[in-house]
Amino acid sequence: MQYIKPKRNVPEELVNENIHFREVLVIGPDGQQLGTMMRREAIEKAYELGLDLYCVAPNAKPPVCKILDYGKFKFNEQKKARESKKKQQVTQVKPLRLSPVIDQHDFDTKLKHAREWVEDGQKVKVDMRFRGRMITRKEVGEKVMNQFIEQISDIAVVDKAPSMEGNTMSVVLSPRKK
Repeated sequence: MQYIKPKRNVPEELVNENIHFREVLVIGPDGQQLGTMMRREAIEKAYELGLDLYCVAPNAKPPVCKILDYGKFKFNEQKKARESKKKQQVTQVKPLRLSPVIDQHDFDTKLKHAREWVEDGQKVKVDMRFRGRMITRKEVGEKVMNQFIEQISDIAVVDKAPSMEGNTMSVVLSPRKK
């Protein structure tokens, strides 16, 4: 029985022997242009310097390859990716559920929580679920939702206007820009 190597969907990096272009434009390790060369000749030139030939622009005519230390290049790319990931600010969307027949005290408590979250810089998604026959009285729910939006409008702005999705009315609030 013969083992058949499975094909992977991962694109191969265009380095050294994986470069399949006949002619390439070569850039030296210090950034100077060495001109157009045959692939084999360019790879030999890189090996003479103890470095790798990496294709930086495969779609160019002719493809552009650079002589560099591929391991160091890959490490620096990963390092840049980690740094940019650290600097990203992830905004969390906090859920909040209201009811069309909510009591005033419960309403105030939910409003207080929403204010805390918005002041912390988080977005708040307010859902109002209509259960049973409440769906026939959407205007009551809209009134409660509009009252909620009005009372938090000094620190929050509506990202996504109130809309019905099935039996749930939703609105997304985000912090006001300073």
